[in-house]
Amino acid sequence: MKTLTTLELCAGAGGQALGLEQAGIEHVALIEWDRHACNTLRVNRPQWNVVQGDIREFDASPYRGVDIVSGGLPCPPFSVAGKQLGDQNERKLSPAAKFLKSRRPRSDRIFPEGT
Repeated sequence: MKTLTTLELCAGAGGQALGLEQAGIEHVALIEWDRHACNTLRVNRPQWNVVQGDIREFDASPYRGVDIVSGGLPCPPFSVAGKQLGDQNERKLSPAAKFLKSRRPRSDRIFPEGT
């Protein structure tokens, strides 16, 4: 049986990534902008491909066809703690949705458009 793969966005220090790993899912890359979180990931899982950078500038073309795009996208632009600034919040990651569609994770084969 083929191992499922994931590209994880806004990986943080790896809480979700550990759960995916325990479920038998292989990480092709973990993207995180915070250097301290990246260092934590690298120390705890040196075999993981940790990429430090902003997902709004990340070239995901090498990862086309992953089975799952996972992540912990921040919600401050829409939360009370973030003053509900929405699109005016500098941490807005709505453009990342286009990124997700362009990667065409395999889930689109399970749930075809229109279902």
